[in-house]
Amino acid sequence: MNTAVLRTEFRLFRREPGAVFWIALFPTLLLVILGSIPSFREADKSLGGLRPVDAYVPIAVLIALIMSGVQALPQALTGHRERGILRRMRLTPVRPSALLSAQMVVQGTVALASALLALAVGRLAFDVTLPRQTAGYLLALLLATAAALALGSVVSALSRTTKIAGAVGTAVFFPMMFCAGVWLPVQAMPDLLRRIVGCTPFGAAAQALNQAAAGHWPGWSHLGVPAVWILLLTGAASRWFRWE
Repeated sequence: MNTAVLRTEFRLFRREPGAVFWIALFPTLLLVILGSIPSFREADKSLGGLRPVDAYVPIAVLIALIMSGVQALPQALTGHRERGILRRMRLTPVRPSALLSAQMVVQGTVALASALLALAVGRLAFDVTLPRQTAGYLLALLLATAAALALGSVVSALSRTTKIAGAVGTAVFFPMMFCAGVWLPVQAMPDLLRRIVGCTPFGAAAQALNQAAAGHWPGWSHLGVPAVWILLLTGAASRWFRWE
């Protein structure tokens, strides 16, 4: 990967205050707001004895990944294509694929940093227990990150302009947020709905993160679902993506 391109993409990202806020800060801010509600700090039987604030830490982690993948990444890549940057890069020693890789690294790094911030604030502000199965949690987190970026790549491939990318990204964003448990934690969903949501990359990732947080190795089905989606989405993005 070209380090100059990577540094440039990081600088460009820092100049987008909206992206910085929604990806890096909003998930933790949402956690703080919810954790400030007294009832969210009391054990809930529907969540298996967890407090709602405990259940929302993995959700805050996934929000950052989803925002980065389906909102920020398509806007950035489509904007570069729309302005002819990718086409002009073909005339230089730097290949367009270097820019794509740099965008993946930038968005993935920021999303993972946001996830770590949510974990730290949850622990320090609300005494949320850190994940007991660290390796399993990290594996589930990396799979969820890759799935989010792969999904964003497909949105980029299907969008010819930034306006279309924004519309498609928003259409994908809200169902994925539901699957991650934003409106109803996955643990509290009816069994049938939980099974359906578990077939989506972020529904499965939410369950894997919950299991690892509780000290169990995530179920292989919950790890396998995001992995399968990564392969399918990456293949689709590779087939449909256009540099011009």
